[in-house]
Formats: sequence, structure tokens, C-alpha cells
Amino acid sequence: MLAIIAAVGFFIAFLINAAEISTNDTFTSTNLMLLSLTLLALHLGGAGWPARGRRR
Repeated sequence: MLAIIAAVGFFIAFLINAAEISTNDTFTSTNLMLLSLTLLALHLGGAGWPARGRRR
């Protein structure tokens, strides 16, 4: 789930950068990309929601 959210964040950051949309200082493409990288790292680290039907 976190990886999907990260992919959407990367896509939005790409659109902001490619279309040269001016945003405020908080919502820049770089900040959105860093937030997506954080979500991706959390996903790879095992954080997030457990998979349904999977038992250990």
C-alpha cells in the first residue's frame, strides 16, 4: 500500500516538474519526491499494513 502511494507521489512530482507548475515553497516537486522516497523506504522496511490472508 505504501509503495502505491509512493508511486502516485512520484507521478505528481513529475507532473509538477514537467509542466513547470509554480507552487508554494512547501509543495515543490523535490519535497514531494522526498516524501515519496520516505514512503518507499518504509514499504521496503516492512512498515505499513499487513497483507490479508498471509500468516507467518
